[in-house]
Amino acid sequence: MPVAIEAQGLSKSYRIGELQAGYGTVRESLVHATRRLLGREHRHHHEEIWALKDVSFEVEKGEVLGVIGRNGAGKSTLLKLLTRITTPTEGRAEIRGRVGSLLEVGTGFHPELTGRENAYLNGSILGMKRREITRKLPDIIEFAGIETFMDTPVKRYSSGMHVRLAFSVAAHLEPEILLVDEVLAVGDAEFQKRCLGRMEDLGESGRTVLFVSHNMQAISQLCDRAILLDHGHVVREGSSGEVVAQYLQTVGGTGSSRTWTDLASAPGDDLVRLRSVRVVDDNGALIDAADVRQPLGIEVAFAVLRDGDPVLPKIKVYDSRGEVAFNAMDTSSRWDRPSAPGDYTATAWIPGNLLNEGLASVDVGVCSLGAPKLRPHAGCNDAVSFHVQDPGEGDSARGLFTGQWKGVVRPLLEWTTEERESLTSGPPRRQRV
Repeated sequence: MPVAIEAQGLSKSYRIGELQAGYGTVRESLVHATRRLLGREHRHHHEEIWALKDVSFEVEKGEVLGVIGRNGAGKSTLLKLLTRITTPTEGRAEIRGRVGSLLEVGTGFHPELTGRENAYLNGSILGMKRREITRKLPDIIEFAGIETFMDTPVKRYSSGMHVRLAFSVAAHLEPEILLVDEVLAVGDAEFQKRCLGRMEDLGESGRTVLFVSHNMQAISQLCDRAILLDHGHVVREGSSGEVVAQYLQTVGGTGSSRTWTDLASAPGDDLVRLRSVRVVDDNGALIDAADVRQPLGIEVAFAVLRDGDPVLPKIKVYDSRGEVAFNAMDTSSRWDRPSAPGDYTATAWIPGNLLNEGLASVDVGVCSLGAPKLRPHAGCNDAVSFHVQDPGEGDSARGLFTGQWKGVVRPLLEWTTEERESLTSGPPRRQRV
């Protein structure tokens, strides 16, 4: 595929600190001259920081690329360089195609012009003819939902009205490349849902989209690939699910595997010690991101050091808010009898279409049954974490719904439906769907 956006060594530096005034009064000039003569001139200190440093990537035509990272990572700076709002200190960026952008609320709108006039202005900047804009205007107004205020100067708009119109204009004036910065941060839930749907339509229609957001669900659902920025550098580039998983694990402080090489210092007591914990797919391969539809395993390896009471492994799974999703332990007869000294690996299999989307973390432990409660021998809180993502296709419990499900679990249940053809047609027919 041809390349729509190409960045090579893109860098941007800023100077922060005290700057000397470019002009002043005669009195101030005399004071400065006197201080120089006496060797007591106040020195102006400044520091150079790199908001973006040596960033290189390519976006193919028709691809949807997500850009994620912490606040201050350089995401907005990158979009400002691509849209030519500011110039790079080093490197170059080339964009091949007509560009529409939606950056901070208000960028690109003239406050004194009305919403209607700004729609025509933005279309003209994109190189569209007046009749093309006129043809699109009813769709723009309907999507924005602010028909009553289209002939009001936008300086009187609320932030929500502003972003509604700005997104509607950017998404409907048919740019070949759309650059979007955190459009979902403003607006109600219904409008955010419509924005996601519209961006999905743009991606499927073959337009190139570069999408900056803190909404990890939207990044996973909409983007083919993603890049992770940290302190102005690209630290990861790849499939959106894998990059989102690394970002969330970095924020959460854990990864999808943990190993204790020194058995003497591993979590445990004189009976049991942990060796490792891993998140695996159904083939036993280590994973950071899990498809919500597919099963995954929490693999716990441990060593039994001596003969003793029967032991059994257990896990506790949390959602991204720290709520307990469920507890589980292996209650099979395998652990009814004392385990001989040696190494063991137990895997708890979590079925597909159970966990909700987002970051999940896991506590693990090995315990023995005691009255009236379990007696712990080895354990690790927040041992591993993984990202659950929904690709928005196939047989997930989401169906055609594009919003965020609430709750720690999101099972795919079997439903039965009773249909009555008429009041006189006899008993209802029960169907499974």
